[in-house]
Amino acid sequence: MPELAEIFRDHIDEYPYALTPEQRHAVRDICVCRTPAIGRWARYACPDCGDERFAWASCGNRNCPKCGQDKVIKFLARQQENLLPVNYFMITVTLPHELNAICRKRPAEMFNIFFRAATEAIRELAADPEYLGGEIGLIATLQTWSRSKDQHVHIHYLVPGGGISPDGKYWLFPKNRDFLIPAPALSNLVRGKMRDTLKTLKLYRETPLSAWDKHWASDCRDVGNGMSTFKYLAFYMHRGAISNKDIVAYDGENVTFKYTESRSEIVRYRTLPALEFMRLCLRHVLPSGFQKTRYYGLLASANRKTVRELRLLILTTRCSRAHEPEDFTLEPKLCQKCGTPMVFRGTYSRAPPNSVMGGEW
Repeated sequence: MPELAEIFRDHIDEYPYALTPEQRHAVRDICVCRTPAIGRWARYACPDCGDERFAWASCGNRNCPKCGQDKVIKFLARQQENLLPVNYFMITVTLPHELNAICRKRPAEMFNIFFRAATEAIRELAADPEYLGGEIGLIATLQTWSRSKDQHVHIHYLVPGGGISPDGKYWLFPKNRDFLIPAPALSNLVRGKMRDTLKTLKLYRETPLSAWDKHWASDCRDVGNGMSTFKYLAFYMHRGAISNKDIVAYDGENVTFKYTESRSEIVRYRTLPALEFMRLCLRHVLPSGFQKTRYYGLLASANRKTVRELRLLILTTRCSRAHEPEDFTLEPKLCQKCGTPMVFRGTYSRAPPNSVMGGEW
């Protein structure tokens, strides 16, 4: 099956567009990931038969389609431990496409402004007694692509259903089980906050006037106990826009990849020249050090109330049923001779010794 690394290695020398330092770093990491060129390898040994194997190390770049599985598993296990016994809501806030150009020009600045505006708007509406009247917790993750991988900047928020009363003594449940905050009010509030901030920072003149006259899309829906949504979001949090399994054909010149339409759930195929496909992928490389997943309110690390305290507040306010735990662990590598789980022995930067040469996974 074709891989992103193969396409990058074949065409990076003829790539006609300027690369940012982050994009150049991502290309380099993806090209050497799990190959001898990376210069590092991991050693495994079977505790029963003594067979030894080695595997070339992964690059760890968040844009690499080969990396991130261990981070996904650890994230899901951690979120399951912190899961509250309430229904969760997923709130999605989207920037209009008229702002795509300035997002490409000044990504870190624009995305930080977007995070701040959307988060403040959600918390303000939740604090309104008409909707909830309390302090809520939020986990937010930025996504810059649509299912067809075009630029589509939006933030997904996962929010426990309810919040703490102003005096900190009670858990406030939503007045309606299926409703947390109104999407139309959220859209208008985010748009106003973005406009005001861009004016303050003198970026308003760089944005098309049509962006402020149109409706800004937002959505708020009940997603049950939250774990299914955590599973959905985990891959967006820890992996890049393109997965190797989605690349269905590559003939050296053109790349075909598949995606599922959001509304119809129909699988579509899109074919692009290799250089345009690379450009599409690299457009979603975030600035170095940019934090794409953030925690706010009750779920922020600096919040004084622990998950245990929040659970007690919820259970004393209303009887709730705890989530049935799932097993989130990485599948062990099995010995190819006897089937016993292999034991990790360490990572090395020198060449693999003769005892494990030829024993590559």
